[in-house]
Amino acid sequence: MSRIVLTYLIPLVLPTAIYLGWMWLLRHRSKASGNEVPEVKSVSLFVSIIIGVILMLAGLTYIAATGGALPGEGYYEAPRLEDGRITQPKFK
Repeated sequence: MSRIVLTYLIPLVLPTAIYLGWMWLLRHRSKASGNEVPEVKSVSLFVSIIIGVILMLAGLTYIAATGGALPGEGYYEAPRLEDGRITQPKFK
């Protein structure tokens, strides 16, 4: 579950949350000072989502490049029946 949060949710949600939080702060300050209230623009929201997708892809690429064993190292142990129980498959 933590891998899903770190590689998918945080990179996608964080840029959008930062943008919306910044716009909320600007709107709050401009209302308090009596200035014109800025509006949330769909283009800026779209750009923040694109930045999130780029961050997610960068994170997945990093994990794919640095994680796991090198090709040819280790072996796969298939599931099998041992003492009436099925053992889980694993890599060694």
